[in-house]
Amino acid sequence: MTAWLDQKLEARGLERADLFIWPLGMAVAVLWGLPFVWMVSTSFKFPGDVMTKDIEWLPHRITFNNYIKVFDYPVIRWGFNSVVQATVSTFLCVLFGAMAGYALARMRFPGRDTLFYIFLASLMIPTEVSVIPLLLGFVKIGWASSYQALILPSIGNVFSVYIFRQFFMSFPKELEEAAKMDGAGPFNLFFRIALPLARAPAIAASVIIFTLNWNNFLWPLLVTFDESMKTLPVGIAAFTPVVGTQTQIEGYSVAMAAVTILSIPSLLLFCFLQRYFIQGLSQGSVKQ
Repeated sequence: MTAWLDQKLEARGLERADLFIWPLGMAVAVLWGLPFVWMVSTSFKFPGDVMTKDIEWLPHRITFNNYIKVFDYPVIRWGFNSVVQATVSTFLCVLFGAMAGYALARMRFPGRDTLFYIFLASLMIPTEVSVIPLLLGFVKIGWASSYQALILPSIGNVFSVYIFRQFFMSFPKELEEAAKMDGAGPFNLFFRIALPLARAPAIAASVIIFTLNWNNFLWPLLVTFDESMKTLPVGIAAFTPVVGTQTQIEGYSVAMAAVTILSIPSLLLFCFLQRYFIQGLSQGSVKQ
C-alpha cells in the first residue's frame, strides 16, 4: 500500500506532506472565498430575505432591483473617475518603479544600497502621517477636486521599485555589454533592452498597483469636494446602511450590489493576467 502510494505521488511530482498541505490550502481558499460568495448572493436578494434565521447561501428568489437602485446615483461618472485615476497612476507608478529598480540594481553610485534600504524603511511610515500636509499643499495650489490631485500622490510606490529591482538584479550582463558595444547609452539600454524584457514583473506590479489605486479610499475622500470628482469607492460609501434604523436591514442588499460592481474590474484584471502575475512575482521577488 505504501509503495503504491509513493509511486502514485512520484508520478504526479508530489510528496507525502502534500497530502496534508493541499487539503489545508483548499480549506483556506474556501474560507477566503465565502465572504465574496455571500456578497454576490446578497446583492441579488430582496431586502426582506437578507436578515433571516436560516442561512441562505443562494437566494431562493432573485431580484435585479438592487443594481437598478445603485445606478440611480452617478455611478458611471464615479467609475470613469476611478478608471482615469487608477489607470494613469498605475502606468506612471510602474514606469517610475522600473526606472528606479533598474538604477538600484544595475548602476553603481555611492549610497545605492543605503538608498534602497531607506525606500524599504518608508513602508513602515503610516499613510495617515503624510495625508494632512499633502492635502493642505494641494488645497493651497488650487488642485483640490482635480485629476492631478487624485493621480500624483500615488505614482510612487516602494513595492513596484522592489519588484523591478529584484528582477534586474539577475539581468544578464552579456546583454548590457553587447548593447554598450553597439553604442547604446543608459537611456536606450533601459527603454530598448531592459524594459521590454521585464514584461512579467511589469504585469505583476501593474495588477498590484492597479488594485491598490482602484480601492484607494482615504485620499480621494479627503481631496474631492465636488460630487462629480468622486471615485467609485468614495461614492459607494454612501450606500453603507445606517446602523440602528430600518434602512440598515433594507440597505444591505443595495450595498452588496454596489460593492460587487466595485470589485469586478480588479477581479477581471487578475483573472486575465494571473499567469503573468505569478510568474512576475516569482521572478521579481524570489530571484537574487
